[in-house]
Amino acid sequence: MTRTAPRARPAKELRHWRTAVFTIFALTGLVFATWASRVPGIRDLLGASTQEMGFLIIGISAGSITGLIAASHIIARLGATRTILVVYAAVSVAMIALGLVVAVAPSFAAIFVILLVVGLSSVVDVAMNLSGAANERAIGRTIMPLFHASFSGGTVLGAALGSLLEAAGVPIAVHFAGVGVVALATTVVLVRFLQPAEQPIDATAEVAPSTWRDRLSVWRDRRVLLIGAVALGMAFAEGSANDWLSLAMVDGHGLDNAGGAAVLAVFLAAMTVGRIGGVPLLDRFGRVPVLRGTAALAVVGLLVVIFVPVDGIAVVGVVLWGLGASLGFPVAMSAAADDPRTATATVSAVATIGYFAFLVGPPVIGVLGEHVGILNALLVVLVLVVGTGLAAPAAGSPSRPAARAA
Repeated sequence: MTRTAPRARPAKELRHWRTAVFTIFALTGLVFATWASRVPGIRDLLGASTQEMGFLIIGISAGSITGLIAASHIIARLGATRTILVVYAAVSVAMIALGLVVAVAPSFAAIFVILLVVGLSSVVDVAMNLSGAANERAIGRTIMPLFHASFSGGTVLGAALGSLLEAAGVPIAVHFAGVGVVALATTVVLVRFLQPAEQPIDATAEVAPSTWRDRLSVWRDRRVLLIGAVALGMAFAEGSANDWLSLAMVDGHGLDNAGGAAVLAVFLAAMTVGRIGGVPLLDRFGRVPVLRGTAALAVVGLLVVIFVPVDGIAVVGVVLWGLGASLGFPVAMSAAADDPRTATATVSAVATIGYFAFLVGPPVIGVLGEHVGILNALLVVLVLVVGTGLAAPAAGSPSRPAARAA
């Protein structure tokens, strides 16, 4: 059967598409940090214990896992662009509803149900990674780490805004409802600039498999599982630092609480620098050498943090850990989307593996840390990062199309 080559996209369309994806990543980070920044206030309104808040937050985790399982099927039915519109509209409305519930009648059960919907933003995580990877292919140069850096920027903005509004005495209800309205309006505008992420990039590409059995079959693909191992190790390294690094520096290295928070800020800054600075390295050397190099940096950094008792040297280890963990997840997303025919299913599978580490990894470190200490518990992270280095060849870059001006 003769196929018609897809229309070459003008440079202006590619730039608008790229900007829209950047903004969606940042918006996702902003909304996540909006909730996280006001958790203490929610606890006070509910009069909840720490354990009860833990159960409440399970709502987001349950929604996230459900979304990841369903993501490939939803995207296959709606397409990445409509999925972003429909699901993020639901998440935005949920944020507005959360504000209303908090204002009118704070209820543990109602907030739990709303958080289930907010957790479904994991479907958007898969769709925006798919759209970002398609944009990266179309432009012909590495962009995915910058998209993830944009997410990090969104979390910083959301946390800073939450802190400022808390200090100013702005009610949680106004904060959540306002962010929900902004997120809804922004999403409706942004999707106009997205291009079909599922469109084949050449005239010989096959039609993507359309049945749920075909989409699930990628879980039997050895390359997909190895790319998932890359995402798993680096997501575990990132998530464990986000949740436990400050405490590890306090309990394991004797810093005060402010010092522990400052060291976490150093880690996040190193992650951001790594994602921005890693782009030219990926373009010059390719994915496999860069993944192996960053895994080695993370291993050295973890060894220093765990075993070197000198605070200044430990902070250097934190920097190496952050730089080393910065590129694994976004590179895994790019590698998973190499084949446009199966990109929806493979990106969903790899994202599921990676986000599983974000959700499950920190509690595992906490349980182990209770018995062997937080620093020793981080040895689990080190083992998984070594696995990332060993699995790196699976993420090897295919031949790229000629770069377009964008």
